[in-house]
Amino acid sequence: MSIFDWQLKTGYAVVAPYERLSWPRTVGIGLQHVVAMFGATFLVPVLTGFPPATTLLFSGIGTILFLLITRNRLPSYLGSSFAVIAPTIAASTSYGMGGALGGIVTVGLLLLIIGVVVNFTGVGWIESLMPPVVTGAIVALVGFNLAPTAKVNFEQGAVTAFIVLVLLLMSLVLFRGLIGRLAIFLSVVIGYFVALARGEVDTSSIGAASWIGMPEFTTPTFHLSVLPMFIPVVLVLVVENIGHVKSISTMTGINNDRRIGKALAADGLATVLAGSGGGSATTTYAENIGVMAATKVYSTAAYWVAGGAAILLGLSPKVGAVIASIPPGVLGGVTIALYGLVGILGVHIWVTNKVDFSKPINQFTAAVALVIGIADFSWNVGSLSFGGIALGAVSAVVIYHVMRLVGTWRGTVVVDERLPADLTGPVHEPTGKLAT
Repeated sequence: MSIFDWQLKTGYAVVAPYERLSWPRTVGIGLQHVVAMFGATFLVPVLTGFPPATTLLFSGIGTILFLLITRNRLPSYLGSSFAVIAPTIAASTSYGMGGALGGIVTVGLLLLIIGVVVNFTGVGWIESLMPPVVTGAIVALVGFNLAPTAKVNFEQGAVTAFIVLVLLLMSLVLFRGLIGRLAIFLSVVIGYFVALARGEVDTSSIGAASWIGMPEFTTPTFHLSVLPMFIPVVLVLVVENIGHVKSISTMTGINNDRRIGKALAADGLATVLAGSGGGSATTTYAENIGVMAATKVYSTAAYWVAGGAAILLGLSPKVGAVIASIPPGVLGGVTIALYGLVGILGVHIWVTNKVDFSKPINQFTAAVALVIGIADFSWNVGSLSFGGIALGAVSAVVIYHVMRLVGTWRGTVVVDERLPADLTGPVHEPTGKLAT
């Protein structure tokens, strides 16, 4: 059967990835996916100074690439990854946007290589390299390392930021279903109008932008010194993608383990393509997992609609100009919650996998890595500069395995190595919950 031959499903039963509803209903579900991903996807380019329209364009293209490489069997949307925010900002400060894009391309290439290896060897070696205590520490320090950035944005429009934060929190507890899952998007939209009324929005570029046109493209440049900032991001993207595939397996009842390698390679290729033209690194999205959980529609046909719609949005400079005009106060209100949520999701990995913190090996693996990442330690070796995320990620891996090796030799350490089975993404689910 061709990968495009979806079986028509009637009624309101569960719709499998290889099935579809009528095309009008499929289009409707696809547009829900666009709305669900939009709030988090556009925040990354706004926070990093990238063109939002370019990022939207490449997220749509990346989603379609993902569907093709996985042969339409993994329903997934590839939106902007929050894991690259800190290294992107740091690299842009030193080498401009091109230097940051070079780091993103490198991340994509490494992820692509890992995907190819996993496709032939399986994920056992990843499970051994990064047990839950290590993956949780890395994900957590990536989020907490961004706390100063959230503070800077918040302070530039404290009143508006406070209003947006309250709107976000109240949306989570006042509404259920899809509206509750769109808390990020709704709080930003309402906050934008609040900022507009307070005279905090510069709308000059919106009127000058055309409705239809190509987005801004930028060529990457490559600098050896930016690599230490970006390489730890690869570990986060690996965990996100593996968790996403396992979540889909749980939701659909279809074992997709054999497709993990293709998923990693597809996300890597999409990230390479995005970084080559001026877009942000991509990753699978938890908001879209949420839409599937709410609708019970897992059809990949809906994701083709979502990918196509994102491409059309990316081809509208007017949309990009509106997104780019979002003031720091609005961003501060959202990111103070979202960056913290990245960190808490690392804690969630520990809780879900029952990491025993009465054991010194787990205590010190997490403790040292978190302090290094949060304090943003740095280490310069010639032209190379290792920041808190890189040093924290490396320390988590090294401390765990050295203590494990010595402890096993001495008979003082007993470990249970399992990779998190349900991690769907570091930040994108506004409720802070993982899809079930």
